[in-house]
Amino acid sequence: MTTEIKGISSMATRLVLAELVDAFQRRSGTRVAIESVGGVDAAKRVQAGEAFDVVILASDAIDKLIASGHVQVGSKVDLVRSGVAVAVRAGAPKPDISSEDAVRAAVLAARNISYSTGPSGVALGKLFERWGIAEQIKDRIVTPPPGIPVGSLVAKGEVELGFQQLSELINLDGITVLGPLPPAIQIITTFSAGVCAGSQQAAAVRAMLADMNTPEAAAAKLRQGMEPATA
Repeated sequence: MTTEIKGISSMATRLVLAELVDAFQRRSGTRVAIESVGGVDAAKRVQAGEAFDVVILASDAIDKLIASGHVQVGSKVDLVRSGVAVAVRAGAPKPDISSEDAVRAAVLAARNISYSTGPSGVALGKLFERWGIAEQIKDRIVTPPPGIPVGSLVAKGEVELGFQQLSELINLDGITVLGPLPPAIQIITTFSAGVCAGSQQAAAVRAMLADMNTPEAAAAKLRQGMEPATA
């Protein structure tokens, strides 16, 4: 019987995983089906005992699943590092984001802004608090529904300034990616994978994760706006 790996991931890694999985399936003959949903929902489904072989989420979320016994100890593998970029609707004015002060000014000037509910969004919220503008802009923050990319809200004109993983912005029509956040305030998220506690395909999952960290896989990660997590 053909081996099949069933997995779940956050939306942030959807496109890079599609490319990496396709390459692994062609090389190995192993079938892989990975569902991409909002990261919070993915973690909840694993915690609820839904049957998966592998889960791919932000590194700290995998750590929590290991601590709670839902992911096998020692199975965590770091896959990619991803930074946050800023986008506006195609054809809209392009605010300066070249420095921390410029980004702060752009946020204050925007009619509304949106960012994900994942780790990068939490970090952005803390940044706004550090800047002392959190109260001032709280009524202008548009929270995207689970699984809906911030960029799609920007493309529809519902949001003026969108912050999200570059990997989730670069392939969307209807937006202009202004660029990554400047280094002083850049938010890097490491996405990792782990073998789910109840998996009967642990060996196949480990083989797949090893394949996803080869030098050949690095090119796919860069194409999708991410970087390899390992040197």
